Amino acid sequence: MISIDPRSATPPYEQLRIQFMNEVQTGTLAGGTRIPTVRKLAEDLGLAPNTVARAYRELEADGFIETRGRNGSFVSAQGDAAEKQAQEAARAYADRIQKLGIARPQALTYVTAALNASLS
Repeated sequence: MISIDPRSATPPYEQLRIQFMNEVQTGTLAGGTRIPTVRKLAEDLGLAPNTVARAYRELEADGFIETRGRNGSFVSAQGDAAEKQAQEAARAYADRIQKLGIARPQALTYVTAALNASLS
């Protein structure tokens, strides 16, 4: 959860950028995750849209997000090629599980079983 401290000496766009990068690097935000529109995030955080837009531009320039035109902006997969593919596969699996209405514990059971079977 991103929060902005209005009393901080760090500008709001920079606070947003740093917190977002931390969430991506720790895996809290997975590759392929759709992020809110500039207007929506600005509204949620009580910031000017231009502030959020600046953070998004810098995050995109640094490779943390990618914009897919009218489809929106998404977290970019991070790491080497194998890690990026794994993140993209995990996002596709999570999206499919959600569409199927499968509960999280059951979805994790399926993943664990599949990993155990492939490692045997």
